[in-house]
Amino acid sequence: MKSTSYYPVIMTDNVAGTAAFYCRHFRFQPLFESDWYVHLQSIEDEHVTLAVLDGSHETIPAVGRGKISGLLLNFEVEDVDAIYAICTEAGLPILREIRDEDFGQRHFITADPNGVLIDIIKPIPPNPEYAAMYDAAALPG
Repeated sequence: MKSTSYYPVIMTDNVAGTAAFYCRHFRFQPLFESDWYVHLQSIEDEHVTLAVLDGSHETIPAVGRGKISGLLLNFEVEDVDAIYAICTEAGLPILREIRDEDFGQRHFITADPNGVLIDIIKPIPPNPEYAAMYDAAALPG
């Protein structure tokens, strides 16, 4: 299968509020807006997209309808400390304080209004034990 695009879709009962959250705090803009679906694109990178869908919409098979659960969105950024400061100042819930991980990340975790976890990450060099687990091309510089 050759994919031409890939993006997560957050199912919610508050489409407008969820879309507004990602626009306000994570610099997305709507490319398509209806009362049941909003397609968002990052202001900084046109290849970073996200959608918000009414979880009760008829296009979703009945067995899959509802709200999202068990989802973690990862956003890799250049300056995780600056984003942490912005999110903290905005009053977003900080579920994991900013920290360096031995496996090669400086990150923190917040959440959207639906409880979707958002992991804001800056890759950093891993410790030697974890570095041995990486393909050389995947190691941060």
